[in-house]
Amino acid sequence: MKKKILKTLPMLILAFLLTGCDSVKVAADYDKAINFDNYKTFAFYKPGIDKAEISDLDKRRIMRGVEAQLIAKGFTKSENPDLLVSIFTKSREKINVYNNGGYGAYGYGWGWSPYYYGGGYSTVSTSTEGTLYIDLIDAKRKELVWQGMGTGYLSRSIDKKEAAINEFVTKIMATYPPGASQN
Repeated sequence: MKKKILKTLPMLILAFLLTGCDSVKVAADYDKAINFDNYKTFAFYKPGIDKAEISDLDKRRIMRGVEAQLIAKGFTKSENPDLLVSIFTKSREKINVYNNGGYGAYGYGWGWSPYYYGGGYSTVSTSTEGTLYIDLIDAKRKELVWQGMGTGYLSRSIDKKEAAINEFVTKIMATYPPGASQN
């Protein structure tokens, strides 16, 4: 029994750690003086979307995701909208260096030792961390009323990129409208 617990414990810990970490971290900010129930229609704010520094393909992926989320929330796309939707993005390349200290038989750790042998090795990897901002602007007043933000790691694979964009948009839009029950 004890051996069985010792064998399964590492697997349970790993599963807990993997499920406890969201791949996209989200946050939202909004104007507390706004009654969000008054907004029923939307359109995309082309000048804002054109400034986003991503490919047109990714812009369309984001816009399709936002449109699907807003329609699911009861909004209608309109030529005379209550809300304008804009996006912008940021990204940064992260370089991760992992060092193996190269512990020897008679000494260990960093520094010089006549008893130290062996060599450590380093592994270097890069990843791209991206942030997507979705802005909802009151169309009549031309003022930002809600902003959702999602940060996570991006993939260069087309299939993984599409899935990541959908995850970003879905998790960000889950925070709209403010005060709505979060799943």
